[in-house]
Amino acid sequence: MRFVIRVVVNAFAFWVVTLIPALQVTITPFEPGETGQFILTLLAVAAIFAVVNAVIGTIIKIVAFPLYILTLGLISLVVNGFLLWLTSVITSNFGWGLGVGSFWWGVLAALLITIINGIFMGILRPQRKRKRRR
Repeated sequence: MRFVIRVVVNAFAFWVVTLIPALQVTITPFEPGETGQFILTLLAVAAIFAVVNAVIGTIIKIVAFPLYILTLGLISLVVNGFLLWLTSVITSNFGWGLGVGSFWWGVLAALLITIINGIFMGILRPQRKRKRRR
């Protein structure tokens, strides 16, 4: 269930980022390109991004751990931009999916996606019941 929520929130974040034309981030939908196909494309791109982030992102974070310490975590912006660009390369090979104008616009788009994800995951996070002390 957590993965599905994350994919839906990622899809929403991708949609918001594509609404900002200066970022040069686009979504090319499945054929024939109507609203339903656009939504399915957003969900597919978000799922691929989640898998890329989980697999390759984890490997990069382990290997680049000293850089994270050295830069006080600022290297994560570049890593997230790289993962977004990698998702763009993977999905564009299918003829649909994510398009990123350049690497640095991808870094800025990844920053916005991270902020949107943080806000929505904070809202949608299930609350734990507190035990009452007597």
